[in-house]
Order: sequence, then C-alpha cells, then structure tokens
Amino acid sequence: MLACGGCRISHQNLGSRFCSTGIFHLSSFTVKPPSSAAATVAAIVDNNSHNPRFHPRFVSSSSLQSKSPGDIPFPPDSFSQREDDHEKPSEALSSVAGGIVALGKFDALHIGHRELAIQASKVGTPYLLSFVGMAEVLGWDPRPPVVAQCDRERVLSSWAPYCGNVAPKEFQVQFMSVRHLSPRQFVEKLARELGVCGVVAGENYRFGYKAAGDASELVRLCDEFGMGAYIINSVMDRHQDARNMNRLDLKDRGQVSSTRVRQALAEGDMKYVSELLGRPHRLLLTIKDWESLTSTSSTQRISAPRSSLLNLPPKDGFYENCSLLFGEQNAVTCRVSIDTSHIHLEMDWLDFCDNDYSQKSQVLGIEFGELKS
Repeated sequence: MLACGGCRISHQNLGSRFCSTGIFHLSSFTVKPPSSAAATVAAIVDNNSHNPRFHPRFVSSSSLQSKSPGDIPFPPDSFSQREDDHEKPSEALSSVAGGIVALGKFDALHIGHRELAIQASKVGTPYLLSFVGMAEVLGWDPRPPVVAQCDRERVLSSWAPYCGNVAPKEFQVQFMSVRHLSPRQFVEKLARELGVCGVVAGENYRFGYKAAGDASELVRLCDEFGMGAYIINSVMDRHQDARNMNRLDLKDRGQVSSTRVRQALAEGDMKYVSELLGRPHRLLLTIKDWESLTSTSSTQRISAPRSSLLNLPPKDGFYENCSLLFGEQNAVTCRVSIDTSHIHLEMDWLDFCDNDYSQKSQVLGIEFGELKS
C-alpha cells in the first residue's frame, strides 16, 4: 500500500498488534484508544476493510533523559496513511514531501527536541520544521542563538544513532509566510503545499495565528487532510523541583526547554547545560588572524572580542578543563576566561603547537568545563 507522498507502508503482521481494547503498544511509543471526551483524537481501527487501517493520533513518550542510542527501539514499517484522503501536493514538491515533520521552536536543539526527532524517525523520514525571521517579524530584541547556525548540522548528525541511523534534516519556512494562517490553513499548507505525510509535536504545542490551535486541534485537522499526527509527552527536567527556574512562566510545567538552557548558561552551570542538551555546549568564535596570539615558554594565549562569537556564551568567569576544537583536528585542553568585552583562551604550548594556523580566518569551537568560583 502507498502512503501519502508515495512512500510504501507495509501491513505485515499488523493484525497481531491489535487487541479487543484497541490499544497499540510499541515500547515507549504508545497510541491511546479513544476516550469519551476526545474520540476524534485517538487511534482509529477500520475493521470493515480486509487490511485494517490504523491511524495513530496520540502518542505517549516516557520522560526520557538522554537515553543511549542502544536503548531506543525502532518498529517495523507498521504505520499507514490514508492515500485516498490525502490531496496531492503541488507539482514543485518540497524537500520534505513524504516525510514526517517535527513541529516546534528548535533554538537549543535540546533533548526534548531530540525526542521529537526520535519519534518522527519511527514513522518515516524525520525533519525539523524551523521558522526563519520570527524575531524580526514579532519585534523581539535580537539575541545570539544557543547553537551557531553553522553548527546545527553537526548536532543533528549526532542524533542519527537515536533515529535509526538517519540524521534529521531541517526545513526552513519564512515565518512571515505563515504568521497569519489559521490553524486549518497551516495544516493545509503542510499537506497540500509541502506534501508531508505526518507531524510530530509535543503535548503543549500551539500553532496558527495567535496560537489558536492546540494539540487536539492539530490531530483533528491532520486527520481531515489525511496526515498522521503523533503527540508525545514532554521530556521533563529532572532538576525542576530544586531549581524552579520558570515560576513566572505559565507555559512551564517543568519540561526541558530552550529557556531553561539559556538560564543555565547565564548561571554558568555547564554540567546542567549538558544534561539539558544531551551533549556539551559548544561555543563557536571566528579568529580572523592570529595576531592576538601571545606566547610564553610554556603556554599559548588567544584573546578575541565578544563580537567574534557566533552563539551564546555562558556566564562571565573562568572555566577550567575546557576543550578547544580546530575543525577536524584533535581537541586541545584549555582554560577559558570570559569578561564583558573579550574571551581569552590559554593552553599548554605542546598541545597547541601541533595544530595548523596557516589560515587567515578560522572558526574555533570551545566546549566548557566547570566554572571556577
């Protein structure tokens, strides 16, 4: 059977997964049966057809905290879409046509975002749908990203072991082009213009003009346009009780968020930042020349203005046991000092002299150790 976008879906062994209650279990990826309050947002089993058609709607995900790749289960091809209900996308198919799109604001690329990609990969080819130009359109003050733009592909590639050895890709949409769309118009754009097969979103996801649509509305509209909708539980912050960092944020129920990552960076708590991200935070900076390089008999020191930073640094202070990365070359242990105007790096001569500094301009990466009090 062909699903939307032309991707082939197998019904092999589907019947053995159904039981009289209509609950479908797939490890941590669970589709709940209809409830009297929300019958339109649950799994649908069509017992009148020769091959049962299964349309998962609400998906439950455990409060995963950076599971190792080996712990992530992957199902066989057992999901189907209704090809007869799905409108054909425009002739100029988008690069996400036939894929499963994760919806959200992917600023920090933290473990909650990674979980969305994991669940998308269990259903089809995973994509992250990112909006471009949101700050400018909404008049927000400019601020540096948590992940440098040129570093996002590396981060997504590191998710491949969690996603069936497929690195999720980003698909960018100009925010101005969707800002005034109603929830229905937004889902219609996904189905007819972009040609996606399904979407994955968190339980608190809002969409459409003035955030008028919620997860239940997303499920209903996706069903109408013949797409799968997979709603997963939030990934919770294990330190939420001790920190209670977002008491004034009504949207904060203790879930991992980009806001928490930014606040942890502002505190200089790099261990906590790494837990939220599922990886060390990497700060990138551009060195336009090496004239700022100074040497002593045992150490090398680099100083660069804060204007050379490509993403958000942690709190000003002195950090020990950091790693300095030169492209594909081996990491160098260094010490980092950040003040109001500059960032200073100091490393041992023997470690530093093995690297190539012939290029006029070079992007350096820094992964941080602990802030020294």
